[in-house]
Amino acid sequence: MKKYDVYALGNALVDMEFEVSDDFLSKNGVEKGVMTLVDEERQHELMCQLDAFEGNKASGGSAANTVIALACFGGDAFYSCRVADDELGEFYMHDLHAAGVDSNLDGNRQPGVTGKCLVMVTDDAERTMNTFLGISGSLDSGDLDPDAIRNSQYLYMEGYLVSSPSGKQATLDARRIAREAGVKIALTFSDPAMVQFFREGLEEMVDDGVDLLFCNEAEALAYTQTETLPEAVAALKPLAKTFAITRGSQGALLYDGQQEIHIAPHPVKAIDSNGAGDMFAGAFLYAITRGDSFEQAGKLASLASSRVVSQFGPRLPKEEHAFLLDMV
Repeated sequence: MKKYDVYALGNALVDMEFEVSDDFLSKNGVEKGVMTLVDEERQHELMCQLDAFEGNKASGGSAANTVIALACFGGDAFYSCRVADDELGEFYMHDLHAAGVDSNLDGNRQPGVTGKCLVMVTDDAERTMNTFLGISGSLDSGDLDPDAIRNSQYLYMEGYLVSSPSGKQATLDARRIAREAGVKIALTFSDPAMVQFFREGLEEMVDDGVDLLFCNEAEALAYTQTETLPEAVAALKPLAKTFAITRGSQGALLYDGQQEIHIAPHPVKAIDSNGAGDMFAGAFLYAITRGDSFEQAGKLASLASSRVVSQFGPRLPKEEHAFLLDMV
């Protein structure tokens, strides 16, 4: 029996989330609705403008949010990442471990600046991210734990790593170790901007195919270069043995390798879309590694992600995960 349900690697970012207006984004030249990589000077400039807003702070990064969700449901996860030997790095390490996720961070923190992600949420619940990767941008294969990869049911690859040459190589090396050990491979496209600007790198991650793919509808259409969802589904089937396409207020479309399954949405008043896709993946991975069907996993994931968008912040209180399991 494997020790871990999921081994993931990704950017370690301290998420700092603020409620802002569309006017704020426009005045500060921030492109709405996507993740934009910025340098430290630009992020400091934005932080000065955000000083007047009240914000929340948590250990984050897309894959981190996913494995934290899985751990809160009761799963076992390992996360490879890189933070600096600074105050935010200390905060990140303790926050991650407090959530029940094992990592490579003990005794493995170097001088530098821990990465930060400014998450700006507007009244329509859209999330806009400006990210300074800091030391996370130098994540490399030395941050991997090959034994933990081999001792996992799934390797979960974060598409955001495609923007870093060393991070992308770490992902490819982790994929090779997983394949040799018979570990299933899951990939998330992460963001439409990754598909738009780093398509060739994502194709390297997909390589000869993945066992499970997570993406939203916009990412599916962009990656397959199609115009309709049925066309995108047909184009994804040769690339992924199974997949989950999230569709916001329209629920989700799953493919379990044999049939397509439509998962109904849970109507809620959306407050903040940040973390919805990460939660969907975490809940889904928890369910299938427990032996649930794709339909059962999709129902849990849809319910959990609807709870995330109905509150401020990318994660749910730990005690709420047990309540959601009881509901489904």
